[in-house]
Amino acid sequence: ALVSDADMTQVWLYTIISVVAVSLISFLGIFMLGIKQERLQRILFYLISFSAGALLGDVFIHILPEIMAGEAALRSGWYILAGIMLFFVLERVLLWHNSHSSHQEEVHAMVYLTVVGDALHNFLDGIAIAAAFLISIPVGIATATAVIFHEIPQEIGQFAILVHGGWSAKKALLYNFFSALTAIIGAVLVLLFAQSFAEAPAILLGLSAASFIYIAMSDLIPELQKERHLGRFILQLVWMTAGIGIMASLLLLE
Repeated sequence: ALVSDADMTQVWLYTIISVVAVSLISFLGIFMLGIKQERLQRILFYLISFSAGALLGDVFIHILPEIMAGEAALRSGWYILAGIMLFFVLERVLLWHNSHSSHQEEVHAMVYLTVVGDALHNFLDGIAIAAAFLISIPVGIATATAVIFHEIPQEIGQFAILVHGGWSAKKALLYNFFSALTAIIGAVLVLLFAQSFAEAPAILLGLSAASFIYIAMSDLIPELQKERHLGRFILQLVWMTAGIGIMASLLLLE
């Protein structure tokens, strides 16, 4: 259903605050400069586990129950399937482009593709946050929280890639911030135009669910599966469960 003008003011306020917070996370990389590589990897290990749990928790605890109600369930299922296929194709295109270069060109291309890929990713995050707030404030808060938890390891890892690719810390932070600003663009576009199409929030939220599922299952969990040590595997489960637990606790807002 379309949101009233009074409610839209609240939606705008919550959405802009959320996407600005997400954009500012791009500066986290500066705090990683003095940390040794081994310790940084350990920190990322825990954050990625937590992030995977938070993304999946948001999808299955908040987003799907909202968009799978009644007759809309089948359409929403198609939106999610289409989204997963779309993200698979986009990722393959980026990987295919990156594989057709020499090693030096590959490092150079990797750096710019990382920035472009991150800008697209942040743009989709902005769309996800705005679409979630259009459904309801509690679902929006849950989605923004999941995005923020995912952005922390994402931005730290991105910063490391850019510096490894030969950029200065200042340049890496600047480009990280510019790519993060696309979240604001995505959110504003949704808020400006989604109201004219009643089905838009459900479609966008279905694509958001697809994005979160795809990121968790194709990027985060495969990275975690490389761990062979039982103790660290148990820690993975603990941190993933904590991520899901945070999303479950946000049900108290509803």
